[in-house]
Amino acid sequence: MEREILAKEIYAVSHMTGTFTLRSGQVSHEYFDKYRFESDPRLLGAIAWELSTRIPVGTEVLAGLEMGAIPLAAALSMETNIPSAFVRKKAKEYGTCKLAEGADIAGKRVCVIEDVVTSGGQIIMSVSELREAGAIVEDVICVILRSPEGRKRLEEIGLRLHALYTMEELTELGRQS
Repeated sequence: MEREILAKEIYAVSHMTGTFTLRSGQVSHEYFDKYRFESDPRLLGAIAWELSTRIPVGTEVLAGLEMGAIPLAAALSMETNIPSAFVRKKAKEYGTCKLAEGADIAGKRVCVIEDVVTSGGQIIMSVSELREAGAIVEDVICVILRSPEGRKRLEEIGLRLHALYTMEELTELGRQS
């Protein structure tokens, strides 16, 4: 699927208007419900293909952040044959007590997968914990970069952000007939 057509379909399926409080605490009158495009197998497959072209060479593990990026990481893993890990917001306190389930991350080049990036706050916290667990994390891939502030904050901790769309681009392409 062409990138512009994919943008129109993501917009049609997931764009909402109203009053929404974002994870960052910011209030927005536009919102992209990521679960709407992540739960559509045709769109999820097309998104995974597009995102696969942005995965840095040498990536050994794709790490999807809880909860929204887990379907993306799984689809990307199937598209690329790169193992995936599913990263909790907090290591579970029972059983294996792991932060990241699935593929082993220790000593591996890990690319973090996220759906929407606004401030980058959750990514920053998760990357810090992944690095403490021995992962080598330098890159993040997302579907939508909502705010340039997110990119700036990630760059400050040595991360490169590869976004499929900025919010402005997705909105512009989505509104075209």
